[in-house]
Amino acid sequence: MNQLRGRITAIECNDVLSLVDVAVGGDTFTAMLLETPASAPYLAVGNAVTVMFKETEVSLAKNLSGQISLRNRIKGVVKHIRHGEILSEVALDYQGQTVTSIITTRAVARLELVVGDEVEALVKANEVALMEAGHAL
Repeated sequence: MNQLRGRITAIECNDVLSLVDVAVGGDTFTAMLLETPASAPYLAVGNAVTVMFKETEVSLAKNLSGQISLRNRIKGVVKHIRHGEILSEVALDYQGQTVTSIITTRAVARLELVVGDEVEALVKANEVALMEAGHAL
């Protein structure tokens, strides 16, 4: 599970759903949650949280340009690739932290990924979870 520390900067919600923006370094992650500040008091602007997302939910792109609907786009550098028969694990250096993606080995080959490549990691907002700072998994 990828985990990054951040601070809540904005919350937009209705009765049951929230879009929560979290500053991590110079980037903003957005999480779409089935909870609100009324049901989860840790959801407050200024609070520290841990942003979490599964490795299998991280797509990778090289030379991406234009607009896309994915809200979470972070730039990283490939620091390690562990090739498997069907799936491969790609570790990225993201601001001194590791973000891991598990994608098909075919995708690694199609993107011609090698250590040192600059890529963008993409994660849909509904695949991002938040945990109140100070809580362990």
